Amino acid sequence: MHIRLVSVLLAALLAGPALAAPAQQASRVLTGADLFNIEAASDPQISPDGKTVVYVRRSNDIMTDRARSSLWTIDVASGAQMPLVAGAGSYSQPRWSPDGSRIAYLSNAEDKSGTQLFVRWMKTGASARITSLPATPFGITWSPDGHRIAFSLFVPDEGMQLGKPLTKPQGATWAEPLQIIDKVVYRTDEGGYSKPGYRQIFWVAADGGAPVQLTFGAHNAGSPLSWSHDGRSILFSANLTPDWQRDMVNSEVHEVALDTHVVRTLTQRKGPDNGPVVSPDGKLIAYVGFDDKVLGYQNRQLSVMQRDGNSTRVLSGKLDRSVESPLWSADGRALYVGYGEGGGMRVARIGLDGSMRTIADNLVGSEFDRPYSGGDFSLAHDGSIAYTGGDTLHPADVWIARDGKTRQLTHLNQSLLSTKTLGKTEKLAVTAFDGLPIDAWIVTPPDFDATKKYPLILEIHGGPFAAYGPSFATDYQLYAAAGYVVVYANPRGSTGYGESFANQIDKDYPSHDYDDLMSTVDAAIAKGFIDKDELFVTGGSGGGVLTAWIVGKNDRFRAAASQKPVINWTSFVLTADMTPFFARYWFGKFPWEDINSYWSHSPLSLVGNVKTPTLVIVGSEDHRTPDSESEQYYEALQLRGIPTALIKVPGANHGGLAERPSQSAAKAAAILAWFERYRKTPAGH
Repeated sequence: MHIRLVSVLLAALLAGPALAAPAQQASRVLTGADLFNIEAASDPQISPDGKTVVYVRRSNDIMTDRARSSLWTIDVASGAQMPLVAGAGSYSQPRWSPDGSRIAYLSNAEDKSGTQLFVRWMKTGASARITSLPATPFGITWSPDGHRIAFSLFVPDEGMQLGKPLTKPQGATWAEPLQIIDKVVYRTDEGGYSKPGYRQIFWVAADGGAPVQLTFGAHNAGSPLSWSHDGRSILFSANLTPDWQRDMVNSEVHEVALDTHVVRTLTQRKGPDNGPVVSPDGKLIAYVGFDDKVLGYQNRQLSVMQRDGNSTRVLSGKLDRSVESPLWSADGRALYVGYGEGGGMRVARIGLDGSMRTIADNLVGSEFDRPYSGGDFSLAHDGSIAYTGGDTLHPADVWIARDGKTRQLTHLNQSLLSTKTLGKTEKLAVTAFDGLPIDAWIVTPPDFDATKKYPLILEIHGGPFAAYGPSFATDYQLYAAAGYVVVYANPRGSTGYGESFANQIDKDYPSHDYDDLMSTVDAAIAKGFIDKDELFVTGGSGGGVLTAWIVGKNDRFRAAASQKPVINWTSFVLTADMTPFFARYWFGKFPWEDINSYWSHSPLSLVGNVKTPTLVIVGSEDHRTPDSESEQYYEALQLRGIPTALIKVPGANHGGLAERPSQSAAKAAAILAWFERYRKTPAGH
């Protein structure tokens, strides 16, 4: 029954203003059909001279129901923009040559079977395909002299062989050969079941030619990459130890020589050392990582060392936040990094003396459905930063930070959103049961009237070591347009508030994060415009875990929608795609060593208490929180006679549950329809 309901709702949503007859009045609020018209900027790359930005412009194609990406350039002085490469296919990873005369990028426009590396000469507008690779390259990086481009690439091998297969007669149609799996992590949410082989490092001449493989062996050596100052070697991070498959967090900084292919290890500690970047004068190497204490969450710190790996020192020790994506200033006296702060993301300049100055504080990611913190940035020689910025009413645009000021360069959604009345987002003050302040936000409907009473949706972020922030979210706008107030928070365990705050759920999840969420609901009710008898709850991944945990703990919500949850931690850590990490860092022991801890934190242990009608949603190709978790919960609720339905999103993995616009719209519509079924007073009555 629920499948037909979703189909009907999707048809209704897609029959909105984008497809309506001319006489029909356009909707003044956001609709499901509008998801096809929203655009976002990502990966803005500023030229070395700071005069031009090239960025990835992401939009959706209503005919294919998929995102498409093109490359656009912006003249920083005037703000004028124009397409660089667009049309059929997808374009990504634009990277300027060191002298700013060329741009390397990836595209599948010429070869539908795969993505290839291209170079465009900016003065003439000529482009050339540089590679004919059997797989997609990653982490393209120019050499200092602009003569070579390095990248990483998956190299297949035969894998384990057991027995000799029979010889198939000519013209016969046989079953597929046996699939023999021998890797510890044998599937990923991003790529599905792994093929035999490993990711290795290559370089290719910037004007074309045969790629040269630099690394070999039964291990993965991948991006990001950094060239040495003299262009004779490439730095990368990897775990090259024999037990690398079971030790997912540990990695070192290595250097591979172009002439001999000899690999030299530069760091030696237990923990991750990632993202190496060589200073402009070639004397120092910066990287991020930490000394592993086997905690659920640990801050990545910025460190520098001498070129030979000696004299290591931490630069971000005074910042109780995790840093990422280090870039050297042109004079080599500082590094620019991104870091999370209070639900948002910032860019900071950290000097070699440890001094720190924030450059930009309104970074946002390019996701549409929920307000996860994130963002991309790049650096010019004059210290200008190009980045993706936005707020609760505007998805990611290209911004620039220069001389202490920030300026918006694009307005990608102005024509669409200027015709819409959106729900407004405000900060909500929340104090937890133990006095701990909790960041939270509340979204009110477009026609909000504080004298009226509204139903409330509590929406919970995943991770759990992640954060929501004050940024645009289509799910929230669709909920608000339907007349709901939405509240969301960063309970303990969230990032951007320091290592101690995040680790209050270390080896104890879920726990008091549940109490923080209940305090958030209480704070929303205290505003005076929430009907306390019309409460609903939903969330995805870790938010799905907490949704199921909540309905097992109390009956205050009229209905719930648990999206891609973990229900049984024992089955999860043995079927998820990062098994060695989850078992060790989230529990400290394997299930057979501490079954009581696994069970006591599993929402399945509380299913006997559930009275709340609960919808369960998961992608059919989810390998992070496998669909078997959702199926367990659905069946348990069915056996208990609790109103439930299971929605599977065809073809969707964990990260892509809302990737295709029609499915994102249908999912939001299904959740709203489920909640409407259990309203005290249905909308319109």
